[in-house]
Amino acid sequence: NKSNTKKMKFALFAALVASASAFAPVSNSRVSTALNLEYGEYDGQMWNNDSKKIIYEKFDPAAPRSVMNFNPFETFEGNSPDASGYYPGEKGYKDPARGDVSYASMLVERAEIEE
Repeated sequence: NKSNTKKMKFALFAALVASASAFAPVSNSRVSTALNLEYGEYDGQMWNNDSKKIIYEKFDPAAPRSVMNFNPFETFEGNSPDASGYYPGEKGYKDPARGDVSYASMLVERAEIEE
């Protein structure tokens, strides 16, 4: 009887340890934090009205939207996209490098847009 009781206690202990190890963290497990996002041709470069015009000339509205095919003048909730077509708040958005802007240059850009 004592030997059966010891065997049963050992079996219960082994089952308990096995079930507890299912919840223990696995050592050396790494979770990738890389998003593997793609970026457009002006990523890290000056994102001004001239570069937006070049991207707009390549824009094909019939093709799916991508980092290489988007309307740089399109806005979403009042925000303009970055050089890859991402909007603020989206994964992948990068604050673009912008040149100096004067009121006179803004008036010229506005006239071009209205045409």
